[in-house]
Amino acid sequence: MEHYDWNDGWLFTPVFDPAIVFKTLVARGASKQYYVFDVPVAENLDLKKAAKAVGEKSIEMIHQKELLPLTGYVHGGCSPVGMKKLFPTVFHSSAENLAAMIVSAGKIGYQVELAPHDLAALVRAKFADIIVE
Repeated sequence: MEHYDWNDGWLFTPVFDPAIVFKTLVARGASKQYYVFDVPVAENLDLKKAAKAVGEKSIEMIHQKELLPLTGYVHGGCSPVGMKKLFPTVFHSSAENLAAMIVSAGKIGYQVELAPHDLAALVRAKFADIIVE
């Protein structure tokens, strides 16, 4: 297991495989519609692939200051569950075959682990290849 030294005397030991930990990102399409994308924490969202997955010509990430009023979540604590409005949601296709995935529980430092298909059903998400190769 790797240890990370944050130069403050504390050591952080990753408990979970990064492949099952997903970050939640919010973007706006050319149509002004908002979308939610969940990708593995070590990966980056491919904006072209994401746009194609939701049928948009293009998408762009929203500004951090827009996140709280739009979703009810702060940067670093954004969850695909419980946003102020249910936005079209896409999970990276790697989640589709996982037994469990971990996403933010809606507060910085808190996560929830659940079956990807259960989470997808809850937020009406679909799966697609949306990361940078």
